[in-house]
Amino acid sequence: MNHREPMPLHLFVTGTDTGAGKTVVSLLLLKVLHGRGHMPRYFKPLQTGCISPSDADSDARFIHNYHEPLRNIAPEHSTGLCFKSPKAPLYAARDEGRGIEAETVLRRLASLRREKAPLVAEGAGGLLVPVTPHATVIDIIEQSGMRPVLVARTGLGTINHTLLSLEVLRLRNIKPAGIVFVEARDEPTPAAMIQENMDAVSAFSGISVSGVVPHISDFHSPPPQALAVVERLVDGML
Repeated sequence: MNHREPMPLHLFVTGTDTGAGKTVVSLLLLKVLHGRGHMPRYFKPLQTGCISPSDADSDARFIHNYHEPLRNIAPEHSTGLCFKSPKAPLYAARDEGRGIEAETVLRRLASLRREKAPLVAEGAGGLLVPVTPHATVIDIIEQSGMRPVLVARTGLGTINHTLLSLEVLRLRNIKPAGIVFVEARDEPTPAAMIQENMDAVSAFSGISVSGVVPHISDFHSPPPQALAVVERLVDGML
């Protein structure tokens, strides 16, 4: 009898909006997968709003600072294209007289996927953020074949934003790996509203929210309840 090794998880973390908490969820995914004996890779195909991958505002630098296996590796190894303007990639690149080729991004993702390790890729903004004049983030997800993890805020408006994002995925026949809510740092959402938001998303989409990532004060050692949310997402895929 032939025993096949399970395929590694290749996840593309996207959001309902800019600043929803994609980088935090990416970090938690890396920590959970590493805790299960894997050596996952992190990759940010398109970074805007930073001078370089090592800049203080770089998502890759944040990940490398707080995920021990990456701490002594330059963030450049986890970053594709980097642009200074805090805009959609298409326009951030245009400000610098540069362009983005979707095929280049897809080739890099394909190369990383061929490695025998889980891959956590983090998108820029939400699903319909322009990457090229003819492609948005969801086109990159669809053509890469990766499973999206949808990250959303907990507060008012998240029902609409989350359901719209799920509807766009459904129209492309893309099944998300899961949905994660992330609690805002400065404006905590009442528990009753969070539950209503989770119930509404589940009822209208048929997809349950894996849970709520609370505010994290120490990213070196996230609280167990934050890691448990991502554990449930990973368990659901396996």
